[in-house]
Amino acid sequence: MNKTKIYSLLIILISFAIAFYFYPLLPDQIASHWNFSGEVDGYMSKFWGLFFMPLLLIGLNFALFLVPKIDPKKANIDEFKKIYESFIVIFNLFMVYVYSLTVAWNMGYQFNMNVAMLPALGIFFFFIGDLVSKAKMNYTIGIKLPWTLSSEDNWNKTHKKGEYVFKIIGISTFIGAFFGSYSFLFLFLPLFIGMIYIVVYSYLEFKKKS
Repeated sequence: MNKTKIYSLLIILISFAIAFYFYPLLPDQIASHWNFSGEVDGYMSKFWGLFFMPLLLIGLNFALFLVPKIDPKKANIDEFKKIYESFIVIFNLFMVYVYSLTVAWNMGYQFNMNVAMLPALGIFFFFIGDLVSKAKMNYTIGIKLPWTLSSEDNWNKTHKKGEYVFKIIGISTFIGAFFGSYSFLFLFLPLFIGMIYIVVYSYLEFKKKS
């Protein structure tokens, strides 16, 4: 078992430990969803509120480790295996961070959930920028558009632009944590503009060569 799998397993075990420890301390119904204003708008039973995330992590990690192995271009994935494995660990840490915020809120620590999530989300997006900059053409990881999947040159150029787009989204999202009720604009506006830019850029590059 490599280090990435060990770290991922430890993170999953920590999430289960959190669930078991806090299970007797929480009410039968706990807050599970917050709207864009950071207000609770959804509840679920204590069992699913605490154990859904650990169980979800098992399934997600299974997919994250398995799918690259069956990708027709898995040899290309091996070329950026180290950063992809780092992504898996960071993804798991991000999910457990969000999970911990949910538990803390239900334990009575009142805060704006959306604002608390944004710094970690910003770091996550910034790291995605690093990941896509190193991703070689494949069918699993990266910016998978008809034009990137049909041309290695298009793939490389689009992913180089994608690096900057995701890093800008990450920085903007991190900064958004300091703007209260307007915080999510710093995520969704750059994300919307950035995704349109990437699609249009990739398509125009394709048209140049057609």
